[in-house]
Amino acid sequence: MPKRSDLMTKGPERAPHRSLLRADGFTDWELQRPIIGIANSFNEIIPGHMHLDKLVDAVKAGIYAAGGTPLVFNTIGVCDGIAMNHLGMKYSLPSRELIADSLEIMATSHPFDGLVLMASCDKIIPGMLIAAARLNIPSIFLSGGPMLPGKVYGKDTGLDKVFEAVGRFKGGKITEEELENYECAACPGAGSCSGMFTANTMSNLSEALGMALPYNGCAPAVFAERIWLAKQTGYKSVELVNNYITPRAVMTKDAFYNVIAADMALGGSTNTALHIPAIAYYAEVDLTLKDFGILTDKIPHLTSIAPAGPHHVVDLFHAGGIPAIMAELQKSKLINSEPMTVYGKPMAEMLREINAGIKDPSVIRSIENPVHKTGGLAILSGNLAPDGAIVKQAAVAEEMLKHAGPARIFDSEEDAFQAIVDAKIQKGDVIVVRYEGPKGGPGMQEMLSPTSALAGLGMDKEVALITDGRFSGASRGAAIGHISPEAAARGPLAALKERDIIEIDIPKKSLNVQLSKNEIQKRITELSEFEPKIKTGYLARYAQMVSSADMGAVFPR
Repeated sequence: MPKRSDLMTKGPERAPHRSLLRADGFTDWELQRPIIGIANSFNEIIPGHMHLDKLVDAVKAGIYAAGGTPLVFNTIGVCDGIAMNHLGMKYSLPSRELIADSLEIMATSHPFDGLVLMASCDKIIPGMLIAAARLNIPSIFLSGGPMLPGKVYGKDTGLDKVFEAVGRFKGGKITEEELENYECAACPGAGSCSGMFTANTMSNLSEALGMALPYNGCAPAVFAERIWLAKQTGYKSVELVNNYITPRAVMTKDAFYNVIAADMALGGSTNTALHIPAIAYYAEVDLTLKDFGILTDKIPHLTSIAPAGPHHVVDLFHAGGIPAIMAELQKSKLINSEPMTVYGKPMAEMLREINAGIKDPSVIRSIENPVHKTGGLAILSGNLAPDGAIVKQAAVAEEMLKHAGPARIFDSEEDAFQAIVDAKIQKGDVIVVRYEGPKGGPGMQEMLSPTSALAGLGMDKEVALITDGRFSGASRGAAIGHISPEAAARGPLAALKERDIIEIDIPKKSLNVQLSKNEIQKRITELSEFEPKIKTGYLARYAQMVSSADMGAVFPR
């Protein structure tokens, strides 16, 4: 079978192409081997990516050992924590499509036989998996691994506690010196932030999808196991090419159901409800937000990892990682056993071969003794969210699972955050942040600052926050996002007025306002035309093309 790279290496007419590759230092024997493109998102900004320049050497060693030739190229990456709570956060989700486009351009302009995708954080991971789904050439994903938790006042601590410490400082509960202690000690070095936030959720779910090797999502960035995994990933990439195992052979409908099941068991970030449907969409698999709802009551929640609980991702690693969770779910036939994986074998066979199982039942619970009997995420619907909304129910206080209160309406995250820190929000209020969806934001910025401020002030058990925007995986409390259709698309959220009574019932999966259907429609027809917040540049183009959140905020195929 001809190699894809023959388009740039084989025949007399490719002499100019080979001449340029020889200028890179490649020899005859290297050009005759399978050529593996390594998409590396290294930069010196993101802690989860700052060590990828070292990790790539291990990947290259694995490729050479397996008889392949590595070629490294780079793509962009946004640090959501640094972009948080200013204009930069509007660019985070849109960067996902830009990353996918850049990989498509590089892997088509230079026809690699296979790809290794290297990333650790938020939108970069799904951007790369989207590119793999589009290109459908043998591909494998490698994370840079999670950060170890820091120690503050003797307790394991992550970035989420720094955001919450800001709220506590604003509320006069800690001193400036104490805030600085959190700032300096919570993030001790390389890796994606230490809790089950979006980055680590997506890294772990890449295993459940079958696109990464076992323990990809939980082996810490600074452990030797991460180097071993990098070498194995490079080696496997050549095997995938030789056996022609492509992403769409791995990313089937059954595999996506496995991802959702693993997500529910993990209690992962609500952002997965954007990224999983988006990856499926580009893989031409029919999946939307409502598919999550089908599984949320069937899959038990088996872990309690920050921000929902006391553990961090390093604890998940020592307890057996995603393989242990998948093996536990398999016992009760809650996952599909047959989907192929980049390990080269179907899911069940891989789990058996690596002897997957729970090593620490205090971190990964059994099916018989779950943290919660239902999944970590819940899909809500009602007259405020006809196409759905999502909440991380595992991180909601018991007293806020059912709540009714007056709407306090803000048309931007910044205004809502300022109202919280200025003590303008009262017990029982429902904060509404609208026009922050994919189109309205534009870019659907994360809202870790307001949710952390509420938690820091101790109001996460008294106040709910609902939005057509989204939340960081580090958010906790009654934070309901992705309300679809969004306000900018004339969804019901746009019809709300100050002090309308909003009813939240997470156990019954409902989100409603005490208004009749006719009144909602009347208010919507009276709205003036939506005025875009940004009218030039990438975000303006993004807003014109992007879909609603329930489809994953995707572009037309």
